[in-house]
Amino acid sequence: MFKLTQALLCAAAVSMATLAQAADPVVIKFAHVVAENTPKGQGALMFQKLVAADPKLMDKVKVEVYPNSSLFGDGKEMEALLLGDVQMLAPSLAKFEHYTKQVQIFDLPFLFDDLAAVDRFQQGPQGKALLTSMDDKGIHGLAYWHNGLKQLSANKKVILPKDARGLKFRVQASSVLEEQFKAIRANPRKMSFAEVYQGLQTGTVNGTENTWSNYESQKVHEVQPFFTETNHGLIDYMVITNSKFWNGLPDDVRGELQTLMDQVTVEVNKQAEALNQTARQKIIDAKTSEIDPLTAEQRQQWREAMRPVWDKFSEQIGPDLIKAAEASNKAS
Repeated sequence: MFKLTQALLCAAAVSMATLAQAADPVVIKFAHVVAENTPKGQGALMFQKLVAADPKLMDKVKVEVYPNSSLFGDGKEMEALLLGDVQMLAPSLAKFEHYTKQVQIFDLPFLFDDLAAVDRFQQGPQGKALLTSMDDKGIHGLAYWHNGLKQLSANKKVILPKDARGLKFRVQASSVLEEQFKAIRANPRKMSFAEVYQGLQTGTVNGTENTWSNYESQKVHEVQPFFTETNHGLIDYMVITNSKFWNGLPDDVRGELQTLMDQVTVEVNKQAEALNQTARQKIIDAKTSEIDPLTAEQRQQWREAMRPVWDKFSEQIGPDLIKAAEASNKAS
């Protein structure tokens, strides 16, 4: 009798422990490297709030947001995701070349005419396929988030490609972006996002490329007297998660998280351009820098100077994929 009672008590204890464990919410650590007043920063907070308010996820999932490289920096976040130390990231698309060469398409300079073209491509079959192209590497894409189109900054006025010769430009760790600057006889320097301000301040690099919201939030206009409004490339993010973690979630939880992510994505992409234009105006109001727009003829000179970069990476990316991206410039 005693043995039976003891066995029942042990079973009850195990059951209670299992229930307690089951009651603990799944924690999703969402880390990123930029400020909260950027499109990515706002998107992460929006996702956190929607998950917290969703009755289907209440007590099941908790999202923690870590901005400004406070958890992992540029160089460590991908490794952390694959190790399971963080569950969600939104790295720049330039970060994925080691996992699939096709995503390099988003780094090709002067490929997309505007964000509407980007939307058409990303929402089409080729763009959607890229989200799941790294599943076998442990990375599952959930969404594309806009930051916006890139502009150049420098310590001197840069209007034509020849003006950039010899300057040292900070780039992300991307082969395409390195070749982009080599094509105009400038010198690319890989540098993490958190080091950019100091690098520009000390002259380690003379210029960089980024969006208005990233420039303003990181106070780059304090150390860069000239900006060129080139709209030459894209800084977008792919919101990603660890494939094993994602597939291990209950179907209903995973489905609801994807639904919320889709809702956030619509809002983030809607707000991104407004945030960039507000940031651009703040830079103008600060009166520390000059912003030079390009004429159509000047922009065409840049496009022609950098077009060889497309040819160099065509086979790696896929000629058909590049054609599909080019076709997105024309609204159907």
